[in-house]
Amino acid sequence: QVQLVESGGGLVQAGGSLRLSCTASGRRLTTYAMGWFRQAPGKEREFVGTIAWSGGSTDYADSVKGRFTISKDNAKNTVYLQMDSLKPEDTAVYYCAATKVRGLIWSVQLYDYWGQGTQVTVSS
Repeated sequence: QVQLVESGGGLVQAGGSLRLSCTASGRRLTTYAMGWFRQAPGKEREFVGTIAWSGGSTDYADSVKGRFTISKDNAKNTVYLQMDSLKPEDTAVYYCAATKVRGLIWSVQLYDYWGQGTQVTVSS
């Protein structure tokens, strides 16, 4: 079992930055691909970005590409989501997730473990 805990959310003005953290316990993340997703009120959970288990490859949704960066610190068993140039439409609850499936994983259904989420609110 893997337990994931997100932190770092908050209220920020448009154009600002936040860094979310996702710390795992129960298992080392060295063999898990990780993903970040978000869910706005009244909308489905959507893919934000993913990082392969090795940390060598990442991919992002078009809506955040060039603004968000995922990184992984295996020593700290933590994954980060650096969010820059934030927009009001980035407002959502952000979730991290883990999967044993190899590669870059975009699908919600392929993730086995989820954190509780952290709220990000971007004011205009």
